[in-house]
Amino acid sequence: MGIILAMSWRNIWRNKVRSVIIIASVTFGLFAGLFVLGLYEGMMDSRVRTVIDTEVAHLQMHHPHFEDDYEPGFVLPAKNKLTESILKNAHVKTMTTRSVVQGMLANATGTAGVQINGIEMTKESLVSHLGDNIIDGKGLSENRKNSILVGKKLVDKLKLRVGSKVILTFTDKESNIVSAAFRIEGIFQTDNTPRDERNVFVHQTTLNSNLSIGDDVHEIAVLLYKDDDVEAVTKQLQEEFPEVKVESWTDNSPETELMVSTVNQYSYIIMVIIMFALAFGIINTMLMAVLERTREIGMLGALGMNHKKLFVLVLMETILLTIAGAPIGLLISWLVIQYFGKVGIDISSFAGEAMSSFGYSSIVYPEFPASRMLGIIIIVVGTALVSSLFPSIKALKLQPADALRQ
Repeated sequence: MGIILAMSWRNIWRNKVRSVIIIASVTFGLFAGLFVLGLYEGMMDSRVRTVIDTEVAHLQMHHPHFEDDYEPGFVLPAKNKLTESILKNAHVKTMTTRSVVQGMLANATGTAGVQINGIEMTKESLVSHLGDNIIDGKGLSENRKNSILVGKKLVDKLKLRVGSKVILTFTDKESNIVSAAFRIEGIFQTDNTPRDERNVFVHQTTLNSNLSIGDDVHEIAVLLYKDDDVEAVTKQLQEEFPEVKVESWTDNSPETELMVSTVNQYSYIIMVIIMFALAFGIINTMLMAVLERTREIGMLGALGMNHKKLFVLVLMETILLTIAGAPIGLLISWLVIQYFGKVGIDISSFAGEAMSSFGYSSIVYPEFPASRMLGIIIIVVGTALVSSLFPSIKALKLQPADALRQ
């Protein structure tokens, strides 16, 4: 086997230009595949972070029937006991309470269906970074009880601005229709445009007074120190408070979890397609190498090299060329992805609006797909094996006597 390996390595460098072309092709193909995987990895991680850090937190707690129809009467039982227990949990970073009701927002321009969120501004900003997302005006002022925060998408739709007066209409705990006037204190914008259009934020005390629910709330959002603790904390709280519905971010945003798993599968398919296309180039080049050495292969056969060793010889040459390009491709991919992972890739000029409409940031930070390296290595090795089969079989079909006459 050592002799076969030495002959294969020698044969590779007999035509340096051809060998370098194959190695460069493998390097570029692997780089292209890894960069695409890195883009997908970065996009999915960014989306998950947006869901957790600005939308639904790590987990939420509701009355078991609240999310059926968002009835204001389904408040969380024993709110004080719940919040005390949550804050004592070592895994919990911070939390906030919310009063939630579905209603209509209207002004002289038109109306829009919205979810009205009654919040405590300071605590809400710690959980969802609402204060950091305000692009015009300021957060809810304690001095103005009827102030409201509105998303930029809704502002553009209804031609609103800071200081504009709007009317919120909704039903209270007793199913009475309530209308209240609010003045826009600030305009916020996140990476999720549809969500910005559907949600508005007001003082919790003001909304509770209009809903006639006192100090009760409908929702508790909890942010943890580590993403990996979500399942354990969710289970713990469910066992401690069986009368409360506890849901993790994957329950509150199932479309995100589905998209992450789906993209992970499709990214492997893209990698396979790239390497499959590369395999044709390797096959073509190696087949030319075999045909150029027809007389030499005939000589080896005449000297007693059996078909098995001849097959392994050509097979080894192809594998060595492919494996030679793989480390270079990995290194270049890692360097490029590390660079763009820090500076980001701004696609706002041609896809910013489309990205935000699906809840994605217009700046993508690729991440090196280290967790999928085993699968990538298997794909590369598989490409090398598949690429070597046809040239190896072609070499086997050459008869020594016929080959020597050429």
